[in-house]
Order: sequence, then C-alpha cells, then structure tokens
Amino acid sequence: EKNIKKEEACALIVEAIKSSVEKSVMAGQNVEVKADAASGKLEACVVLRVTDSVSDPLQEINPVAAALIQADVQVGQEVRKPIKVEDLGRIAAKTTQQLLNQRFRKIEKDQVFQEYKDKVGDIVTGTVRRTERGNVVIELGTAEAVLTHKERCHGDEFRTGDRIRCLLLEIREDPQRGREFVLSRANPAFVRRLLELEVAEIADKTVTIAKMARDPGYRTKIAVDSSDPKVDPVGACVGARGARVRNIVKELGGEKIDIIRYHAEPLKLLEEAIRPAKPRNVRIDERNRSIFFEVDEEDMRIAIGSKGRNARLTSKLMGWGLNIQKATHAAESFEAKAGDAAVRRLANKVGRIDRLRRVDLADRRGRGPASKHGPSVHGEWLAERAAALQVASTAPKKIVLGRHLIAMGHKPADWFSRVLDEAFEAQLDGVFGDEAGGLAWLKERMAKGVV
Repeated sequence: EKNIKKEEACALIVEAIKSSVEKSVMAGQNVEVKADAASGKLEACVVLRVTDSVSDPLQEINPVAAALIQADVQVGQEVRKPIKVEDLGRIAAKTTQQLLNQRFRKIEKDQVFQEYKDKVGDIVTGTVRRTERGNVVIELGTAEAVLTHKERCHGDEFRTGDRIRCLLLEIREDPQRGREFVLSRANPAFVRRLLELEVAEIADKTVTIAKMARDPGYRTKIAVDSSDPKVDPVGACVGARGARVRNIVKELGGEKIDIIRYHAEPLKLLEEAIRPAKPRNVRIDERNRSIFFEVDEEDMRIAIGSKGRNARLTSKLMGWGLNIQKATHAAESFEAKAGDAAVRRLANKVGRIDRLRRVDLADRRGRGPASKHGPSVHGEWLAERAAALQVASTAPKKIVLGRHLIAMGHKPADWFSRVLDEAFEAQLDGVFGDEAGGLAWLKERMAKGVV
C-alpha cells in the first residue's frame, strides 16, 4: 500500500525492534535482530562477552554460563543468547509500532517529494479538502498542498470537494511542519502554462509569449510573437471563434485576457496595447524609459481603464513608464459627428445593408475637407448620401431624404442613390432650404416618375 520494497520494510522492522527493545525492557544490553524477507521470520538475541570476572551482567557472561549457550566458547569471545520476540512485552511492541509509523511516514514524504519535485512550475489538479485560517488545503492524490489567500485570484471561492487546477509554485522546507507544497492561481506563470496546454502552437514553440502582465482576477495582457510568418500568433491563441481563450477565461473565473501582437519598437507595442484608443503626440524619454502621449477625450477612459488598471498593465507589459494626458488638439467637428450619427441611424433603419461606407460627399464635390476614412470599393452610396444631407452646421433645419424615403415604404436601390445625389446638389444650389421644401421637391420628383 505504501509502495515500500519488502527488503526495505524488513530493514525498518529490524531497526525499530532493536531500538525499542534497547530503550525499554532490555535497556543497556546489546541486542541483535534478524529478519528473513522471504519467510517473514524474526530472530532476536542478546550479545554477551565471555569473561572470567563479570563486572557488567548486561554486557558480560562467565564461561560456565556461556558453555550452556554455545559449546567450546573461549574467554574473550562473544556469545549470542536467543530471546523470543513475542516475550518482549506490550511496551516494546507499542514502541516498535510508533517507530515504524515514523519511518513509514518519512519514506512516504520522500516518495511524494521525488514524485512532485520535477513538477514545480507545472499545473496540477487536486480536490479541495478543507479551509484553515483562510488557506485552502488541496489533496493532490498522494500529497496535500496549500493554496494561500495571497496566491488566490480575486473572486476565487472554493467548496469542499471542488476539483481545481493550480500552479505548483514551490516545495517549501519548514523546520516544524516539514515539506509544504505551495500552490498558486495568481502567479502570471499560471496563465502562461494554461496557454501552453490550450494552444498547440505555443507548445511546439511556433508561437512564443514575449511579454505578460497580470492583475489576478481582473485582467491579463499578453504579447505574442510567431517564428513562422504564415502563423498569426494572436489568432492561434484566440482560436476559432475565441474557443481557446474562452476556455482559459472560464478557468480563471471570468478574468479578461488581452492578446496582442508583440513589437520590439515601444511605439508600435504601445499602439497595440491600448487599442482601440489611439496615442497622439508621442514623446519617448529613453533615459528614464518613459513615454508621454495624448489620447482623445472619448478614449481617455479606455486608455486608463478601470481604476487605472489598463494603463498600469500596459506599463508593466512594456517595461516603460506611461504619462497619459487628454489630447490638446481641436475637437472633432460637429459636421463629422453628425455625419457618423446619420450613418448609424440610417444603417439601423435599413437593416439589410451589410457594409456602409463613410465617405464625405462634399469631398467628392471638392467642397469640403479631406475624407476621414478615404474612398471604398463598395458601389452602394446610400449611407454617405444620407450622412451628407445633414452635415451642415444647421443640421436640425436641413433634411435627411433617406429617412423620408424609407418612411414612405421604399427600399434602397440604385434609384435611391441617384435621388439622394440629385437632392444633395439641389440643396447645395439653394433649390430648397428646409425640410418642408425638401419634401415638396421629393414629391414633385416622384410625380414626374423619377422615383
């Protein structure tokens, strides 16, 4: 049961009996014990030295008495007087049992240590047994390990009987309690090992984890790189439809995992780490390893994160200090915001358009600033026409013909684009200036069969 070899067990029994007998019923005598591993037979005797003048009866014997035990024995020789093990008494038996238990426990601990010493830094699975002073005691099969409160993630709650996975952090030598197996779920290496188990590309070294920063229970940022240009490191870690990273998030109790592509250049790594926020006016202080940059007001919350967590993890991931401030450039124009809002509203109402291009029509006519997003290949002009019709500073007084056409029950098609184009030109040329005029113009066009 204890995985102890028979020869080793016999040696332990011999040692225990000898020690117990010499300390109890036969104290002060030299006792020899032999055990036959094959038959299990025990033999014990007292070793006495033959002498003419006996000064210590426990160690010496006279020649006459020695001759009764062994014939032809000479003075100065040793004689062995047999004793019956079963006659040693209850005290000797109890002492022997205690000594054997101590020896067996020590052997078991040594065996467990040999089993787990090479697993330090790996993930182990165990069963929760009890909680002692905030520490969770977990049974690993042949060993008991402890998961301290410090090494648990925020939100980790375990009940007796739960099966959990942890990182075997270390095997600690304690003078009073002996060896102690220390587990962790808060160490960044726990997430690293989970990724290695879940992502085959990491296990075979195709994808490597270049940098990692973790706030246990809240968020982990991981920068990955690939040695094969054909392998997307981020996609490999995320998996099909996020299956791989979803399994890790589930194991961590909902902790957020941000996986980004690693770049050696600090600026590119910064851009990846704080997406979707965009750094502006970046200044790098190589001497103090700090980066100063600005973000738009609406991106400030994203860049900093809840309780500064995103900025703190980004700084830890990069190894640079970050100084983030609100951008000082002029705010985005009302026209651009109104145009984006129009695209969103119209896209929601139409419902059937998969992709809408955001192109400022005034740019195409040469009457406005450069388009923010540039031209697109898609041929449907529905969204940008509708957006362009309400991008003037007096947008509340202007019309959105797309909305009225949809309200009239018409579906977007090629004619929709043409009508909106004509309406835009008419509006710019002053044919009408308010919503009522636009509706009248539209009905007139409809009466003529244009629509």
